Amino acid sequence: MIKRLFYDFGEINVFRNFVIAIMNEGTTVRPEHNDDLVEVANTYFFNRPFGYITYRKNSYAVDPMVYLKTSEIKNLVAFAVVADDEQKLRNSKIEKLFLKKPLEIFSNLDEAKDWVNNLIENNDF
Repeated sequence: MIKRLFYDFGEINVFRNFVIAIMNEGTTVRPEHNDDLVEVANTYFFNRPFGYITYRKNSYAVDPMVYLKTSEIKNLVAFAVVADDEQKLRNSKIEKLFLKKPLEIFSNLDEAKDWVNNLIENNDF
């Protein structure tokens, strides 16, 4: 891990090719939270592709408008959701409709990391 960043909504762990976000229990992720993700993208992944992995350990809500803003991050090439709960999986399928980036849903973190790394290695960013 390169860096662990803490925010009022949760934490973002920065790795070489991706970030892993863990949201706080009960939070609502809103479009303005994308400002923090844009800052992370510009600071740690300037002019190179990266992936975003949301590790859904906790229960929280997501405003679908978040994904419209997230789709505007040019060097974001992959979005992975890791969830083991049926409700979280159903929510992810709905959220997928709003994101204009490759999004896959996984039941474990290692599979998500492998998928993101594979997309980045084969990306013509």
